[in-house]
Amino acid sequence: MISVDDVTVSYGGFVLLDRINFHISETDKIGLVGKNGAGKSTIMKMICGLQNPVSGQIDKPNHLSVGYLPQIMEHHRGRTVLEETLSAFDESNALEREVAEVTAQLSERTDYESSEYLSLIETLNDLNDRLSASHSEPPEVQARRTLKGLGFKEDELLRNTETFSQGWNMRIELAKILLRRPDLLMLDEPTNHLDIESIEWLEDYLKNRKGSLLLVSHDRKFLDNVCNRTIEIMLGHIHDYKVPYSKYLELRAERIQQQTAAYENQQRMIQKTEEFIQAFRYKPTKSNQVQSRIKALEKLDRLEIDETDNATLTVKFPPAPRSGDVVFKAEDISVGYEPGKVVFSNADIEIKRGEKVALVGRNGEGKTTLMRVISGELTPLCGEARTGHNVRLGYFAQNQEDVLDRNETVFSTLDRIAVGDIRTKLRDILAQFLFRGEDIDKRVSVLSGGERARLGMAKLMLQNYNLLALDEPTNHMDIKSKDILKQALKCYDGTLVIVSHDRDFLDGLVEKIYEFRDGRVREHLGSVSDFLARRKIENLAELERTNPVVEEKPARVETANELSYNDLREKSKEDRKKRNRISYLECEIAKLEKKMKGIEGILASPSQDDDIMELTRTYLECRRDLDAKTEEWGTLID
Repeated sequence: MISVDDVTVSYGGFVLLDRINFHISETDKIGLVGKNGAGKSTIMKMICGLQNPVSGQIDKPNHLSVGYLPQIMEHHRGRTVLEETLSAFDESNALEREVAEVTAQLSERTDYESSEYLSLIETLNDLNDRLSASHSEPPEVQARRTLKGLGFKEDELLRNTETFSQGWNMRIELAKILLRRPDLLMLDEPTNHLDIESIEWLEDYLKNRKGSLLLVSHDRKFLDNVCNRTIEIMLGHIHDYKVPYSKYLELRAERIQQQTAAYENQQRMIQKTEEFIQAFRYKPTKSNQVQSRIKALEKLDRLEIDETDNATLTVKFPPAPRSGDVVFKAEDISVGYEPGKVVFSNADIEIKRGEKVALVGRNGEGKTTLMRVISGELTPLCGEARTGHNVRLGYFAQNQEDVLDRNETVFSTLDRIAVGDIRTKLRDILAQFLFRGEDIDKRVSVLSGGERARLGMAKLMLQNYNLLALDEPTNHMDIKSKDILKQALKCYDGTLVIVSHDRDFLDGLVEKIYEFRDGRVREHLGSVSDFLARRKIENLAELERTNPVVEEKPARVETANELSYNDLREKSKEDRKKRNRISYLECEIAKLEKKMKGIEGILASPSQDDDIMELTRTYLECRRDLDAKTEEWGTLID
C-alpha cells in the first residue's frame, strides 16, 4: 500500500534517517519505536506530505486516505465540541453532493453504450462505496458515541472547545480523525492526555478497526495489545520485526546476542589468521599457505554488530537554597475558573520543606488547577493560599509547546533567560539532556514532544530552585529517560510537587499524596504502594475510572448445582436467541442482495421511463442496510 524507499533525512550535517526502507500493507498495525528524537514523528510527517526527504521517495496510491494525529496541533475555536466533531463529515457531505451531480448527469444522458456513460456509472459506484463505509448510521450518533468513548460527558458536548484544556481538545481532534475512517491511521502518542477508560476504549477500537495503523507510544501495554508489527528506529537505521512490542524486545536481544557471538568468533579467526601470516610471511616453505590466507581475508565478508544508542540523560539538579519550614499552605480554598464552575472546594493543603508530594486523580479533577494556584497563575475563588518564606519556584507545565518559543533554537531558549556564571555552562547543561553538537542549533518548532520535555526540564537547571512543581513531566519521555529523571528527583534536596499517572515513576519517590476526587482533595501519608493498598486498587489508572469497582459480599451464595443449572439455562436461552438472529440476518441479506442485483441490471441499461435518481437512492439505502446487517452477522458468527 505504502512504500518508503531509500529515504534520507538530514539537518545540516546531521543525518536523522539514513536510506531507510519499509512497506505498509493494508492489514499492518505497526508500533514505531525508538528514543525521543530518533525520527518517529518525521516519518509520519513525510507519509502525510508535510515534510519532504532529502533523497528517496514515499510511494502511495492517489486514492489512499490518511488520518494523522500529531503530538502538537492547532485547535479550532468558536464551535461546540459536537459541532467541531461533526466537521469530520465534511468530506462525506461533499461525496453526497458528488453523487447527486453524477446522478443528475446520468438522468440526462441516453448514450448508454458510450465509454463516458460507463465511466459515470463506475464513478457513481465508487462514490456509493465510499459513502456506505462512512454512513452506516447517522453522523451525530457516531460523533456522540466516539466523544463519550474518549471521556466526554453528555453535558460537555454543547460547551465551546475553547473552554477545554489542550488535552481535551486533542481528544476532539482524535475523534474527528477516527470518524473519517482513513485507510491509514497515524497516531503520535495518542494516550498522553487520555485517562484509563479512554485508553481502554481507544485500544478496543484500534484492535477491531479495519485498515492499517502506524502508532507511536511509550505505553508498552498499549503497543502490545494493538500492534502486530514493530519497527525500531536507531541511529538513523530501522529494524523491522513482524511481532508485537514485547516479542520484539526478546527477538532484538537474541539478534544482538547472536551478532555479538558471530562477530567475536570471526574476530578470533581473523586474529589467528593474521598471526599465522605474520609468523610465516618470510618462510619459503609456507608461502603458498600465507598467500592463500591473505586472499581469504581479503574476500572475507566482515561481520558487524548493529550500533546501539547508549546515550542517556545525566540529570543532576543544583542544590536548593533553604526555604521556610512551610513551603505552601492552603486553607479552606475553593478553586475554579468562574463562580459557576468550581473544580474543587474546601481543601486544606500543607507542603513542608523537603517533602516530595504527588497529586493524583482523574483528569479534570483539579491537579493542574492546584499547580496553577501554587505557581501564582490562579487565585482561589475563596479561602487563602500562600507560599512560604524564601520559596523559589521552578514550574514545569504539562504543555511545553505553550511555554517554549517555537522560533528560538535549543541554545537560545536557555541563553535568553540565563544570567551570571551559569551562561558559561549552557552547553554542558544541554549535553546532560542529550542536546549535543548541532542539536543545540535546532529550532524548537522541529523538536519532538520528548525533546521539548527535555528542553523544558533543562530550563529548571538554570536557577537554584527550592520548590519544583512538575506537571506530567514524563508524558513524552522514553522508559530509560524516566528512570534517570526519577533518580535525579530522589537526590534533589528541595521540595517536590508532581502530577503523574505513572505508578512506577512515583513509587519510591514521593511520601505524601493528595487525591483529587469528586470535587474534594484528600491527604494520604505514605508511599504510592501504601496509598493503593488502602484504596484497594492495583494502580493509579484505576482512580481514573468513572465507576470504580467496589467489592461487595453477595446477598446469597448459590450452591454449585444451582449455579450450574442457572448458567446452563441462561446459556441455552442466549444460544437460541443468537441462532434465530443469525437466521433472520441471513434471510434479510439474501433479499437485499437480490434487490440490489435487480437495480444494477436496470442502471446498466435504463429505459426512458426509469427514474435513475430514485433507483440510485434506493440502491444506496440497500447498500448501507446490507453492510450493517453483514457486519452484525459476522460478529455473531465469530
